[in-house]
Amino acid sequence: MFGAVVVGIGTAGWVRIRDILTPLPGSTAETLTIKGFVSRRSLEAQHGVSQISVEEAVSREDIRVAFICTENMSHEDNIRTFLQAGKHVCVEYPMTMNYKAAVELWDLAQEKGVILHVEHIELLSAEYKSLKREVEGKQLQEGTLHFTGGVLKPGFGFLAFNGIARLTWLVDLFGDLSVTTATMEEHSNGNYIKMTAKLVTADNRPLTWIEERGPGLPRAKNINFVFRSSTMTQIPPAPKQPVGLFMQDLVLFSGKLAGQVSPDKLQREKWRILHCLELAERIQQLCQG
Repeated sequence: MFGAVVVGIGTAGWVRIRDILTPLPGSTAETLTIKGFVSRRSLEAQHGVSQISVEEAVSREDIRVAFICTENMSHEDNIRTFLQAGKHVCVEYPMTMNYKAAVELWDLAQEKGVILHVEHIELLSAEYKSLKREVEGKQLQEGTLHFTGGVLKPGFGFLAFNGIARLTWLVDLFGDLSVTTATMEEHSNGNYIKMTAKLVTADNRPLTWIEERGPGLPRAKNINFVFRSSTMTQIPPAPKQPVGLFMQDLVLFSGKLAGQVSPDKLQREKWRILHCLELAERIQQLCQG
């Protein structure tokens, strides 16, 4: 069994505790057991699980796994703390706010002989799986992915990192990408912000990624993918999945802990995560330059 601690008790942290307590029957997630949670606030027990300090979580031998569910800006420090203590880590995306730190953390995990897993539930959603099936085998000519959503909360970082889920879609669908230009539009009150990044695929096909945030904007993903044979302007409908997104991710992570994921797959996943962070950093540099 892998004793676990959950760090950060927002929505994601609460779901992590719930899922570890009630894992998918017959899955590797049953090898995890919750030993406590860490929070800056002083809280009552959650689902019968007690609050403990970071120091206790790091030092206890029966805690071998940490789930990092804090705000984005504090991911890096929390990952480092637990990796240095020789604990396996599962962290919400984005793992860091810069590429160099992410490379250092992957190297530290390898040095310590532990698993570093970055949650990417956006690749597990029914809508994305449906989209990927439709895109597979088609030759892209050009495309746009335009995300809209409400005002960003403090502590969630620059748009290219905060919205890395959408960038991950594009990399997973279309492979190695490069950034050509990136611009930022921001209203003086700071509530409205729009980032536009121009990307190209390895075979020089243009992709545009837009993140737009402001009061009253609906949470939506709008696509326009032009292929040689067809054009997609809507994400195909998909039936609801029987297993929740965080539970699917928990099974993936616990499968890694059990040694059931091939080195090739682990390497491809690491490449995708680091590539997305490198692209996000380049976009930030262009927007702020």
